[in-house]
Amino acid sequence: MRIVETTSDLRELVGELEAAPYIALDTEFMRDQTYWPKLCLMQVAARGGPAAIVDPLAEGMDLSPIYKLIASPDVVKVLHAARQDIEIFWHQGGVIPDPLFDTQIAAMVCGFGDAASYETLVRRLVNTELDKSVRFTDWSRRPLNKRQLDYALADVTHLCDVYERLARELQRTGRESWVQEEIAALKDSDLYELDPVNAWKRLKPRTANKRFLAVLAAIADWREREAQTRDVPRNRILRDEALLEIAAHPPDSAESLERIRAVPKGFAASRAGKALMDAVAQGLTAPPPKALHIDRPRRRREPSPSAIDLLKTLLRLRAEEAKVAPRLIASSDDIERLAAHEDEGVRALHGWRAEVFGNDALALRKGKLALALENGEAAIVELEDDSPESRA
Repeated sequence: MRIVETTSDLRELVGELEAAPYIALDTEFMRDQTYWPKLCLMQVAARGGPAAIVDPLAEGMDLSPIYKLIASPDVVKVLHAARQDIEIFWHQGGVIPDPLFDTQIAAMVCGFGDAASYETLVRRLVNTELDKSVRFTDWSRRPLNKRQLDYALADVTHLCDVYERLARELQRTGRESWVQEEIAALKDSDLYELDPVNAWKRLKPRTANKRFLAVLAAIADWREREAQTRDVPRNRILRDEALLEIAAHPPDSAESLERIRAVPKGFAASRAGKALMDAVAQGLTAPPPKALHIDRPRRRREPSPSAIDLLKTLLRLRAEEAKVAPRLIASSDDIERLAAHEDEGVRALHGWRAEVFGNDALALRKGKLALALENGEAAIVELEDDSPESRA
Protein backbone atom coordinates (compact mmCIF):
# COMPACT_ATOMS: atom_id res chain seq x y z
CA MET A 1 0.00 0.00 0.00
CA ARG A 2 1.37 3.37 -1.02
CA ILE A 3 1.19 6.04 1.69
CA VAL A 4 2.47 9.51 0.87
CA GLU A 5 3.84 11.38 3.87
CA THR A 6 6.25 13.92 2.33
CA THR A 7 5.83 16.74 -0.14
CA SER A 8 8.51 15.30 -2.42
CA ASP A 9 6.70 11.95 -2.57
CA LEU A 10 3.46 13.81 -3.29
CA ARG A 11 5.06 15.61 -6.22
CA GLU A 12 6.22 12.24 -7.55
CA LEU A 13 2.71 10.80 -7.21
CA VAL A 14 1.12 13.76 -8.96
CA GLY A 15 3.64 13.43 -11.77
CA GLU A 16 2.47 9.85 -12.31
CA LEU A 17 -1.20 10.90 -12.29
CA GLU A 18 -1.00 13.91 -14.61
CA ALA A 19 -1.29 11.81 -17.77
CA ALA A 20 -4.35 9.88 -16.56
CA PRO A 21 -7.66 10.68 -18.30
CA TYR A 22 -9.37 10.64 -14.90
CA ILE A 23 -8.55 10.20 -11.23
CA ALA A 24 -10.81 8.90 -8.46
CA LEU A 25 -10.72 11.05 -5.33
CA ASP A 26 -12.00 10.81 -1.79
CA THR A 27 -11.23 12.32 1.59
CA GLU A 28 -11.55 11.39 5.23
CA PHE A 29 -12.12 14.30 7.58
CA MET A 30 -13.31 15.12 11.08
CA ARG A 31 -15.83 17.85 11.86
CA ASP A 32 -17.67 16.90 15.02
CA GLN A 33 -15.41 19.02 17.25
CA THR A 34 -14.59 21.89 14.87
CA TYR A 35 -16.26 24.44 12.62
CA TRP A 36 -13.84 23.92 9.77
CA PRO A 37 -13.45 20.35 8.53
CA LYS A 38 -10.09 18.84 9.51
CA LEU A 39 -8.69 17.01 6.50
CA CYS A 40 -7.13 13.77 7.73
CA LEU A 41 -6.61 11.67 4.59
CA MET A 42 -6.85 12.14 0.85
CA GLN A 43 -7.16 9.05 -1.34
CA VAL A 44 -6.48 8.98 -5.07
CA ALA A 45 -6.40 6.30 -7.77
CA ALA A 46 -6.18 6.04 -11.55
CA ARG A 47 -7.01 3.13 -13.86
CA GLY A 48 -3.76 1.36 -14.70
CA GLY A 49 -1.86 3.84 -12.55
CA PRO A 50 -1.05 4.39 -8.90
CA ALA A 51 -3.47 4.19 -5.98
CA ALA A 52 -2.30 6.00 -2.88
CA ILE A 53 -3.25 7.53 0.44
CA VAL A 54 -1.94 11.03 1.10
CA ASP A 55 -1.48 12.03 4.75
CA PRO A 56 -2.22 15.77 5.11
CA LEU A 57 -1.31 15.59 8.81
CA ALA A 58 2.26 14.42 8.15
CA GLU A 59 4.82 16.92 9.40
CA GLY A 60 5.75 19.49 6.74
CA MET A 61 3.23 18.18 4.18
CA ASP A 62 2.38 20.72 1.48
CA LEU A 63 -0.72 19.71 -0.50
CA SER A 64 -0.31 22.30 -3.25
CA PRO A 65 0.87 19.69 -5.85
CA ILE A 66 -2.33 17.69 -5.56
CA TYR A 67 -4.49 20.81 -5.48
CA LYS A 68 -2.83 21.82 -8.74
CA LEU A 69 -3.83 18.43 -10.18
CA ILE A 70 -7.39 18.84 -8.89
CA ALA A 71 -7.62 22.14 -10.76
CA SER A 72 -6.14 20.70 -13.99
CA PRO A 73 -8.54 20.98 -16.97
CA ASP A 74 -6.92 17.91 -18.56
CA VAL A 75 -7.93 15.35 -15.93
CA VAL A 76 -11.49 14.41 -14.97
CA LYS A 77 -11.93 14.26 -11.19
CA VAL A 78 -14.31 11.50 -10.10
CA LEU A 79 -15.92 11.73 -6.66
CA HIS A 80 -18.97 10.26 -4.97
CA ALA A 81 -21.33 12.75 -3.27
CA ALA A 82 -18.73 15.41 -3.91
CA ARG A 83 -20.10 18.44 -2.11
CA GLN A 84 -18.30 18.05 1.24
CA ASP A 85 -15.04 17.10 -0.48
CA ILE A 86 -15.28 20.16 -2.71
CA GLU A 87 -15.90 22.36 0.32
CA ILE A 88 -12.58 21.16 1.74
CA PHE A 89 -10.73 21.64 -1.55
CA TRP A 90 -12.14 25.17 -1.86
CA HIS A 91 -11.41 26.34 1.67
CA GLN A 92 -8.02 24.68 2.06
CA GLY A 93 -6.67 24.69 -1.48
CA GLY A 94 -8.67 27.42 -3.20
CA VAL A 95 -9.67 25.03 -6.02
CA ILE A 96 -12.84 23.39 -7.30
CA PRO A 97 -12.45 20.17 -9.32
CA ASP A 98 -13.09 20.81 -12.98
CA PRO A 99 -13.88 18.78 -15.04
CA LEU A 100 -15.87 16.90 -12.40
CA PHE A 101 -17.92 13.69 -12.38
CA ASP A 102 -20.10 12.90 -9.36
CA THR A 103 -21.06 9.23 -9.32
CA GLN A 104 -23.99 9.82 -6.96
CA ILE A 105 -25.58 12.26 -9.41
CA ALA A 106 -24.85 9.93 -12.33
CA ALA A 107 -26.44 7.05 -10.42
CA MET A 108 -29.63 9.09 -9.98
CA VAL A 109 -29.82 9.52 -13.75
CA CYS A 110 -29.07 5.83 -14.32
CA GLY A 111 -31.95 4.51 -12.25
CA PHE A 112 -30.31 3.82 -8.86
CA GLY A 113 -32.79 5.98 -6.94
CA ASP A 114 -32.29 9.02 -4.74
CA ALA A 115 -28.85 9.51 -3.19
CA ALA A 116 -27.49 6.02 -3.87
CA SER A 117 -24.68 5.21 -1.44
CA TYR A 118 -21.18 4.28 -2.55
CA GLU A 119 -21.62 0.83 -0.97
CA THR A 120 -24.78 0.27 -3.02
CA LEU A 121 -23.05 1.16 -6.29
CA VAL A 122 -20.02 -1.01 -5.52
CA ARG A 123 -22.28 -3.93 -4.65
CA ARG A 124 -24.48 -3.59 -7.73
CA LEU A 125 -21.92 -2.50 -10.32
CA VAL A 126 -18.71 -4.14 -9.10
CA ASN A 127 -20.26 -7.13 -7.30
CA THR A 128 -18.18 -6.44 -4.22
CA GLU A 129 -19.17 -5.97 -0.58
CA LEU A 130 -17.31 -3.23 1.28
CA ASP A 131 -16.18 -3.61 4.86
CA LYS A 132 -17.72 -0.55 6.54
CA SER A 133 -16.95 -1.62 10.13
CA VAL A 134 -14.32 1.10 10.54
CA ARG A 135 -16.25 3.96 8.96
CA PHE A 136 -16.47 5.80 12.29
CA THR A 137 -12.71 5.80 12.78
CA ASP A 138 -11.09 8.86 14.31
CA TRP A 139 -9.10 9.63 11.19
CA SER A 140 -6.98 12.23 12.96
CA ARG A 141 -5.28 9.61 15.16
CA ARG A 142 -1.94 8.13 14.20
CA PRO A 143 -0.93 5.51 13.45
CA LEU A 144 -3.85 4.08 11.48
CA ASN A 145 -3.96 0.31 11.25
CA LYS A 146 -4.02 -1.73 8.03
CA ARG A 147 -7.76 -2.36 8.21
CA GLN A 148 -8.47 1.37 8.41
CA LEU A 149 -6.11 2.13 5.53
CA ASP A 150 -7.59 -0.67 3.40
CA TYR A 151 -11.05 0.78 4.00
CA ALA A 152 -9.91 4.27 3.00
CA LEU A 153 -8.18 3.10 -0.18
CA ALA A 154 -11.18 1.01 -1.25
CA ASP A 155 -13.16 4.24 -1.50
CA VAL A 156 -11.20 5.12 -4.64
CA THR A 157 -10.06 1.81 -6.14
CA HIS A 158 -13.65 0.63 -6.66
CA LEU A 159 -14.70 4.14 -7.65
CA CYS A 160 -12.81 3.70 -10.92
CA ASP A 161 -15.05 0.73 -11.82
CA VAL A 162 -18.20 2.53 -10.74
CA TYR A 163 -17.30 5.57 -12.83
CA GLU A 164 -16.55 3.60 -15.98
CA ARG A 165 -19.78 1.61 -15.80
CA LEU A 166 -21.92 4.69 -15.17
CA ALA A 167 -20.15 6.61 -17.93
CA ARG A 168 -20.87 3.82 -20.40
CA GLU A 169 -24.54 3.75 -19.40
CA LEU A 170 -24.83 7.53 -19.79
CA GLN A 171 -23.25 7.33 -23.22
CA ARG A 172 -25.61 4.52 -24.22
CA THR A 173 -28.69 6.48 -23.16
CA GLY A 174 -27.43 9.85 -24.37
CA ARG A 175 -27.85 11.37 -20.92
CA GLU A 176 -24.37 12.77 -20.33
CA SER A 177 -25.72 16.33 -20.57
CA TRP A 178 -28.32 15.57 -17.88
CA VAL A 179 -25.54 14.77 -15.42
CA GLN A 180 -23.36 17.69 -16.42
CA GLU A 181 -26.25 20.08 -15.87
CA GLU A 182 -26.47 18.94 -12.25
CA ILE A 183 -22.71 18.87 -11.74
CA ALA A 184 -22.40 22.45 -13.01
CA ALA A 185 -24.22 23.63 -9.89
CA LEU A 186 -21.62 21.88 -7.69
CA LYS A 187 -18.83 23.89 -9.31
CA ASP A 188 -20.28 27.24 -8.21
CA SER A 189 -17.93 28.62 -5.54
CA ASP A 190 -20.81 30.58 -3.96
CA LEU A 191 -22.12 27.24 -2.72
CA TYR A 192 -19.12 26.89 -0.42
CA GLU A 193 -18.80 30.45 0.83
CA LEU A 194 -19.80 30.51 4.50
CA ASP A 195 -20.65 34.20 4.74
CA PRO A 196 -21.91 35.02 8.27
CA VAL A 197 -24.27 37.59 6.76
CA ASN A 198 -26.25 34.74 5.22
CA ALA A 199 -26.08 32.40 8.22
CA TRP A 200 -29.73 33.08 9.17
CA LYS A 201 -30.91 31.30 6.00
CA ARG A 202 -29.74 27.95 7.39
CA LEU A 203 -32.44 28.22 10.05
CA LYS A 204 -35.23 28.35 7.43
CA PRO A 205 -37.50 30.74 9.36
CA ARG A 206 -41.20 30.24 8.66
CA THR A 207 -42.24 33.83 9.13
CA ALA A 208 -42.01 37.09 7.22
CA ASN A 209 -42.06 39.18 10.40
CA LYS A 210 -39.47 41.88 9.74
CA ARG A 211 -38.37 42.41 13.33
CA PHE A 212 -37.95 38.65 13.84
CA LEU A 213 -35.86 38.31 10.68
CA ALA A 214 -33.70 41.34 11.45
CA VAL A 215 -32.86 40.05 14.94
CA LEU A 216 -32.34 36.51 13.65
CA ALA A 217 -29.96 37.74 10.94
CA ALA A 218 -27.94 39.73 13.47
CA ILE A 219 -27.58 36.97 16.07
CA ALA A 220 -26.95 34.25 13.47
CA ASP A 221 -24.21 36.47 11.99
CA TRP A 222 -22.70 36.84 15.48
CA ARG A 223 -22.81 33.08 16.15
CA GLU A 224 -21.25 32.24 12.77
CA ARG A 225 -18.33 34.63 13.30
CA GLU A 226 -17.82 33.33 16.82
CA ALA A 227 -17.81 29.72 15.62
CA GLN A 228 -15.40 30.50 12.80
CA THR A 229 -13.02 32.40 15.06
CA ARG A 230 -13.01 29.73 17.76
CA ASP A 231 -13.18 26.86 15.22
CA VAL A 232 -15.98 25.08 17.05
CA PRO A 233 -19.37 23.81 15.78
CA ARG A 234 -22.14 26.41 15.68
CA ASN A 235 -24.25 24.62 18.26
CA ARG A 236 -21.30 24.66 20.66
CA ILE A 237 -21.78 28.44 20.77
CA LEU A 238 -25.59 28.40 20.97
CA ARG A 239 -28.16 25.97 19.62
CA ASP A 240 -30.46 26.78 16.70
CA GLU A 241 -33.59 26.68 18.86
CA ALA A 242 -32.07 29.30 21.15
CA LEU A 243 -31.52 31.67 18.23
CA LEU A 244 -35.08 31.23 17.03
CA GLU A 245 -36.49 31.81 20.52
CA ILE A 246 -34.34 34.90 21.02
CA ALA A 247 -35.45 36.32 17.67
CA ALA A 248 -39.09 35.69 18.56
CA HIS A 249 -38.76 37.26 22.04
CA PRO A 250 -35.72 39.59 22.02
CA PRO A 251 -34.37 39.95 25.58
CA ASP A 252 -33.76 43.46 26.87
CA SER A 253 -31.39 42.48 29.69
CA ALA A 254 -29.04 39.74 30.80
CA GLU A 255 -31.71 38.60 33.24
CA SER A 256 -34.34 38.15 30.49
CA LEU A 257 -31.76 36.35 28.33
CA GLU A 258 -31.05 33.97 31.23
CA ARG A 259 -34.76 33.16 31.48
CA ILE A 260 -34.95 31.86 27.89
CA ARG A 261 -35.23 28.11 28.23
CA ALA A 262 -32.92 27.19 25.33
CA VAL A 263 -30.07 29.37 26.65
CA PRO A 264 -27.61 27.53 28.93
CA LYS A 265 -27.44 28.59 32.57
CA GLY A 266 -24.79 31.19 33.17
CA PHE A 267 -24.47 32.06 29.47
CA ALA A 268 -25.98 35.54 29.88
CA ALA A 269 -23.22 36.64 32.25
CA SER A 270 -20.40 35.38 30.01
CA ARG A 271 -18.42 37.32 27.43
CA ALA A 272 -20.40 35.55 24.69
CA GLY A 273 -23.66 36.51 26.41
CA LYS A 274 -22.72 40.18 26.38
CA ALA A 275 -21.74 39.97 22.71
CA LEU A 276 -25.05 38.27 21.92
CA MET A 277 -26.99 41.06 23.64
CA ASP A 278 -25.09 43.59 21.50
CA ALA A 279 -26.14 41.61 18.42
CA VAL A 280 -29.77 41.61 19.58
CA ALA A 281 -29.63 45.39 20.00
CA GLN A 282 -28.21 45.77 16.49
CA GLY A 283 -30.92 43.55 15.08
CA LEU A 284 -33.68 45.58 16.71
CA THR A 285 -32.58 48.70 14.81
CA ALA A 286 -31.46 47.04 11.58
CA PRO A 287 -33.54 46.57 8.42
CA PRO A 288 -34.63 43.00 7.66
CA PRO A 289 -32.20 40.97 5.53
CA LYS A 290 -32.18 41.87 1.87
CA ALA A 291 -33.05 38.35 0.80
CA LEU A 292 -36.47 38.89 2.33
CA HIS A 293 -37.29 41.34 -0.45
CA ILE A 294 -36.30 39.07 -3.32
CA ASP A 295 -38.07 35.95 -2.10
CA ARG A 296 -40.71 34.51 -4.38
CA PRO A 297 -43.87 36.60 -3.97
CA ARG A 298 -46.83 35.21 -2.06
CA ARG A 299 -48.84 32.79 -4.16
CA ARG A 300 -51.83 34.13 -6.03
CA ARG A 301 -53.62 30.91 -5.17
CA GLU A 302 -52.86 28.14 -2.74
CA PRO A 303 -52.27 24.81 -4.45
CA SER A 304 -54.91 22.15 -4.02
CA PRO A 305 -53.61 19.21 -1.96
CA SER A 306 -55.29 16.83 -4.40
CA ALA A 307 -53.57 18.55 -7.34
CA ILE A 308 -50.22 18.17 -5.57
CA ASP A 309 -50.92 14.48 -5.00
CA LEU A 310 -51.81 13.95 -8.68
CA LEU A 311 -48.64 15.69 -9.85
CA LYS A 312 -46.51 13.66 -7.40
CA THR A 313 -48.05 10.45 -8.75
CA LEU A 314 -47.38 11.56 -12.33
CA LEU A 315 -43.79 12.39 -11.38
CA ARG A 316 -43.26 8.97 -9.80
CA LEU A 317 -44.68 7.17 -12.83
CA ARG A 318 -42.62 9.15 -15.33
CA ALA A 319 -39.49 8.80 -13.20
CA GLU A 320 -39.93 5.03 -13.01
CA GLU A 321 -40.44 4.87 -16.75
CA ALA A 322 -37.32 6.96 -17.42
CA LYS A 323 -35.34 5.23 -14.65
CA VAL A 324 -34.39 8.57 -13.09
CA ALA A 325 -34.63 9.58 -9.44
CA PRO A 326 -37.80 11.70 -9.00
CA ARG A 327 -36.13 14.46 -7.00
CA LEU A 328 -33.65 15.01 -9.83
CA ILE A 329 -36.56 15.80 -12.14
CA ALA A 330 -38.69 18.01 -9.89
CA SER A 331 -38.45 19.24 -6.31
CA SER A 332 -41.38 19.44 -3.92
CA ASP A 333 -41.38 23.20 -4.48
CA ASP A 334 -41.63 22.62 -8.25
CA ILE A 335 -44.68 20.41 -7.67
CA GLU A 336 -46.38 22.97 -5.44
CA ARG A 337 -45.73 25.77 -7.91
CA LEU A 338 -47.08 23.72 -10.79
CA ALA A 339 -50.18 22.93 -8.74
CA ALA A 340 -50.58 26.67 -8.04
CA HIS A 341 -50.15 27.57 -11.75
CA GLU A 342 -46.93 29.46 -10.97
CA ASP A 343 -44.75 28.18 -13.81
CA GLU A 344 -42.07 30.86 -13.96
CA GLY A 345 -38.69 29.53 -12.87
CA VAL A 346 -39.83 25.91 -12.54
CA ARG A 347 -36.87 23.83 -13.76
CA ALA A 348 -39.09 20.86 -14.48
CA LEU A 349 -40.59 22.76 -17.41
CA HIS A 350 -37.30 23.11 -19.27
CA GLY A 351 -34.84 20.89 -21.14
CA TRP A 352 -34.78 17.16 -20.53
CA ARG A 353 -36.98 17.54 -17.46
CA ALA A 354 -39.80 18.87 -19.62
CA GLU A 355 -39.48 15.88 -21.93
CA VAL A 356 -39.58 13.42 -19.04
CA PHE A 357 -42.21 15.12 -16.87
CA GLY A 358 -42.87 18.83 -17.31
CA ASN A 359 -44.87 18.69 -20.55
CA ASP A 360 -47.06 15.93 -19.14
CA ALA A 361 -47.56 17.93 -15.94
CA LEU A 362 -48.98 20.80 -17.98
CA ALA A 363 -51.14 18.38 -19.95
CA LEU A 364 -52.47 16.86 -16.71
CA ARG A 365 -53.26 20.30 -15.41
CA LYS A 366 -55.14 21.18 -18.60
CA GLY A 367 -57.18 17.97 -18.49
CA LYS A 368 -55.43 16.39 -21.48
CA LEU A 369 -53.98 13.58 -19.35
CA ALA A 370 -55.56 11.53 -16.60
CA LEU A 371 -54.40 9.07 -14.00
CA ALA A 372 -56.26 5.80 -13.67
CA LEU A 373 -55.98 2.35 -12.15
CA GLU A 374 -55.24 -0.48 -14.54
CA ASN A 375 -54.94 -3.98 -13.09
CA GLY A 376 -54.41 -2.43 -9.69
CA GLU A 377 -51.56 -0.16 -10.83
CA ALA A 378 -51.56 3.59 -11.43
CA ALA A 379 -51.39 4.43 -15.12
CA ILE A 380 -51.32 7.53 -17.31
CA VAL A 381 -54.15 7.90 -19.80
CA GLU A 382 -54.02 10.35 -22.70
CA LEU A 383 -57.47 11.84 -23.20
CA GLU A 384 -58.99 12.52 -26.57
CA ASP A 385 -59.44 16.17 -27.38
CA ASP A 386 -63.15 16.68 -28.05
CA SER A 387 -63.04 20.45 -28.19
CA PRO A 388 -64.85 22.18 -31.07
CA GLU A 389 -61.50 23.06 -32.62
CA SER A 390 -60.46 19.38 -32.73
CA ARG A 391 -63.77 18.40 -34.41
CA ALA A 392 -63.56 21.07 -37.06
